[in-house]
Amino acid sequence: MVNKALVIIDVQNGMFLEGESVFNGDELLKGIKDLIARARSAKIPVVYIQHNETSGYPLESGTYGWQIHSKIYPEKGDMIIQKTTSDSFLKTSLDKKLKEKGIEHLYLVGIQTEICVDTTCRSAFSKGYKLTLVSDLHSTWPNEELTAQQIINHHNGTMRWFADVHSSHEIHFT
Repeated sequence: MVNKALVIIDVQNGMFLEGESVFNGDELLKGIKDLIARARSAKIPVVYIQHNETSGYPLESGTYGWQIHSKIYPEKGDMIIQKTTSDSFLKTSLDKKLKEKGIEHLYLVGIQTEICVDTTCRSAFSKGYKLTLVSDLHSTWPNEELTAQQIINHHNGTMRWFADVHSSHEIHFT
């Protein structure tokens, strides 16, 4: 059996600030919370990636915005990995800790679709991990050219080169 882990990227309070909340934030939190419960029920490790920014930014280390969102807060035994770049593997202990646990298959969810989720997906692929991107449980903000939904849809299509892409309803950890 392939060992699996659920990896939650940057779902921190700063991503849900009033007026600047990530697209479909409430649905995202509800869906991730449900997937966490299903993973824990199947004894699948839950890994939280926590981005650290410098002073004055929404994810400034040690601030309220930096904290993992309370609706999906880690439990004892969950892994928390600190990062400072868009790649959850670069200059972190993530790869080492996953290998120590024999984990080969990652389920990716989180924020921000076109930056940290995309970069982490590609990096994990290059390291030989089997990947599943949960198509309805990553999110972003609109930009000048595209809506947030268009960005999500585009990345769900593009990431098929690196990962299996399935909705949360299609995920079965057993």
